[in-house]
Amino acid sequence: MMYGLLFVAVAETVALALVIPWPWLHALTLVVDLWGCWYVLALHASCVVRPHVLRADGSLRLRYGALLDVTVPAAQLATLRAARAFPDTRLGAVNPSGTADLPVGGTTTLTANLTDPLTYTRPLGTRAEAHAFRFHAENAAEVARAWREAKVTPPHA
Repeated sequence: MMYGLLFVAVAETVALALVIPWPWLHALTLVVDLWGCWYVLALHASCVVRPHVLRADGSLRLRYGALLDVTVPAAQLATLRAARAFPDTRLGAVNPSGTADLPVGGTTTLTANLTDPLTYTRPLGTRAEAHAFRFHAENAAEVARAWREAKVTPPHA
């Protein structure tokens, strides 16, 4: 999806360069379009280098690049199960059932149910409260298995 957005941004840059006759406006749109291409590349890079993290203690850190960072303590994480879903809410928005979605390509593959609601900061700074989080992982079954193992393993003294 990011590569498609980058292609459209580059195509727009080229099309506007051919259509706009005024040099000052051409220069302005070129700067704005190049910034847009850079932004798409930066967002993609931030999502690649800042993935979700399942810690050894069973806590879960959910991230969407630099836009969203939610830490779910191990004590608050009731279940973690592989379940594919196709949410229709915006990134980090809570649906009427109290579930926050962090989709990748419009898909989530894991559902984390919480024992208590968790308050977190959404993109653009608004606060939200969720009872569950749905997010994407490439190997959802393996992540759920690793969480179950971390949950039953006693902490080292």
